[in-house]
Amino acid sequence: MNDKLIKALAYENEIRIYVIDATEMVAEAQKRHDTWATATAALGRAMIGTTLLGATLKGNDKITVRIEGDGPVGYILVDSNGKGQTKGYIHNPQVNLPLNEKGKLDVRGAVGTEGMLTVSKDLGMKKPFVGQVPIISGELGEDFTYYMANSEQVPSAVGVSVLVNPDETVKAAGGFMIQVLPGAKEETIAKIESIIETLPLVSTLMENGETPEEILGRLVENKDYNILETTGVEFECDCSKERFADAIISLGVDEIQSMIDEDHGAEAVCHFCRTKYQYTESDLEELKVEAANQ
Repeated sequence: MNDKLIKALAYENEIRIYVIDATEMVAEAQKRHDTWATATAALGRAMIGTTLLGATLKGNDKITVRIEGDGPVGYILVDSNGKGQTKGYIHNPQVNLPLNEKGKLDVRGAVGTEGMLTVSKDLGMKKPFVGQVPIISGELGEDFTYYMANSEQVPSAVGVSVLVNPDETVKAAGGFMIQVLPGAKEETIAKIESIIETLPLVSTLMENGETPEEILGRLVENKDYNILETTGVEFECDCSKERFADAIISLGVDEIQSMIDEDHGAEAVCHFCRTKYQYTESDLEELKVEAANQ
């Protein structure tokens, strides 16, 4: 696994920066969901953005991002945690639109410009923290930026990008998140803004062989940074036959009996990773007993 995320403080600790190479993670999602180019870019950007937000959490804390616009891909759902383990789902994976006016994959056209971006954080409390903002762009980087500023009140800049090969495979995927810390000087903020404006797409830089450390160097004038942590990131789904069994039990005795009578078994398919789990008649009989005892 070559994917990784680096966290750093820069500009005399006035700025926090995250840079991620998520090429293999997005490639795995593309293979599992058989996404077409524009849908791949949309799902990949959503996964990169969610993983960047997840990097602000502690180990087992979890974050779920739901992006529901009015475009043809439908909704996108991504889960991540503080360990860099991310899984993603896109409602309609077979979307490929003509390139936009800049000659790039038309993620805005695929996601849409009307809808909501919802973030739910499970921090081990009784209730999750939930923040919601309208989709303002559909390109997703700007939408994550808007969420951070308006829902979490953290002035930020989020950049996410995915390059797709002609055969639909992923060439490169990555991004960054820059956060302005309390007390940052206006001149520092202006400097960062000017650098971001001229920065090539992260995926293009990675395609050309640049590492997250080298991209960090582009973001920080005079290499004035201190890397705090380097972590791996990966496509990881926590589904299991046992978890789906619990869901079947929750359907109740009558529903399980109808599965036995009509289908003589059951198959469960995970939305996130497409793994299939088979349940025989005898499996269902055991689950029916458990349902009856609840």
